[in-house]
Amino acid sequence: MEFIGVTLMIIIGITDSTAGQYAVVGPVDPLLTVAGEDAILPCSLKPNTSAVNMRVEWFRVDLKGSIVHLYESHEDNNINQLQSYRGRTEVFKDELHKGNTSLKLSRVKLFDEGLYKCLIEYKSWSDDITVDLRVEAIGSPPLITVDGFDGSGGIHLQCESKGWNPEPELVWLDSEGVTLTSENTDKQKETDGFRVKQMITVYNRDSKYHCRVIMRHHMMDTDIILSSKMFNSWRTSVVMISFAVIFSVITGILIAMFIYRHREIQRKKLSEDEKLKSEERRLKNECERLAMIEKGTVESLKSLLRKFAVNVTLDPDSAHPHLIVSDDGKQVRYEQQSETVKDGDQKSNNKFDEELCVLGKEGFTSCFYYEVQVKGLSEWFVGVARESVKRKGFVSLNPESGYWVAGLRGGKYQASEYPYIPISVSVKPQRVGVFVDYEEGRVSFYDVESMCHIYSFTDQSFNKKLHPIFWHSNSAPLIICDL
Repeated sequence: MEFIGVTLMIIIGITDSTAGQYAVVGPVDPLLTVAGEDAILPCSLKPNTSAVNMRVEWFRVDLKGSIVHLYESHEDNNINQLQSYRGRTEVFKDELHKGNTSLKLSRVKLFDEGLYKCLIEYKSWSDDITVDLRVEAIGSPPLITVDGFDGSGGIHLQCESKGWNPEPELVWLDSEGVTLTSENTDKQKETDGFRVKQMITVYNRDSKYHCRVIMRHHMMDTDIILSSKMFNSWRTSVVMISFAVIFSVITGILIAMFIYRHREIQRKKLSEDEKLKSEERRLKNECERLAMIEKGTVESLKSLLRKFAVNVTLDPDSAHPHLIVSDDGKQVRYEQQSETVKDGDQKSNNKFDEELCVLGKEGFTSCFYYEVQVKGLSEWFVGVARESVKRKGFVSLNPESGYWVAGLRGGKYQASEYPYIPISVSVKPQRVGVFVDYEEGRVSFYDVESMCHIYSFTDQSFNKKLHPIFWHSNSAPLIICDL
């Protein structure tokens, strides 16, 4: 046991002596460099000992997780290096055997200014030093501009310079080198350095003024010579500028009024153009339909209309008491049966009690088409009606009352019952097609066999359901055709 204890003490002593005989050294004072140049950040082992087998890491103290350069296992390992340092860092590998672990930083930027840590590790031993890198940037020559005319007779002069680091001092001097008191000073830190701006007001004519920027041992001057003519020209300029401003405001108002008026005219023109285009489309569609008829393309028109075919069945609850609806709802005939009519039927709110009408059960709010057989009938009307039409008492079957119908009555073909519109037909229709273009507000009637156009109600307004309607006074049935 005593032997083991002595051995451990010897090993610990050797380790401590090894750890204590090396140290990492570097500069004590801040390291100054100029933006755009290369800088060397000193770091080395004392006494001089080879660092070839050691781990050397450079990183920024003021930035977390910021590896600037890493040397380990005899090579550079910069996978996790900060993006802004890529391709700009290196250690002097041919000097590592002498213990020189300094870092070369190429093309120094203002961003590079800060505290850098040089950390050297070897097995269980490590040590480090901190290097304070200061970056100087020489800015642009000061620029003097005349910034306005003072009402009391002076001229405002402004001096500006940018791109300096650290923050410079800006001063105004007269022709004798006496420092002038400035009215205001503006200093801003930007990515490319400090920007400084200062303004003074001067009253002496025929004199020279200097603007000077000073930073440590760097200095830049710009001067301006003022003359009496400049003062007089500035007075004239102020008057001209005032007039120009007033003129510009008035011109701007007039231009704005013109633009607004022009846009209004264009808006109205566009609205009128839309109306004309809509009317052109309607006329074109109507012309196409008429052209199809005139050319005798009967089957084409019939095929077109039947694309909108709907199933129509008669509603017995709406039928006048003298109208008998078949069980399948496809036929209706007139029968004088007053002695058999029930009192309840006459009092029903849904039934027509004066007009010999019956509605279809189905209501539609889009384009639809149906056909009805009127062969052998002496009086009839077919068409469409609003769901809410009046059903009690005398009703005039016309658009004003919510009915759009055409048919045969008193031996004459007519559209609407009263006032009636006479219709001329060359052939007595046996089967009539009714087409409703809901959106265009049109109800058209066709002779199905010849597909001749009989009549159309146009420019109507539909906003509720439309139901097929039939007026019938014959004992022979009026038949709804299946399509």
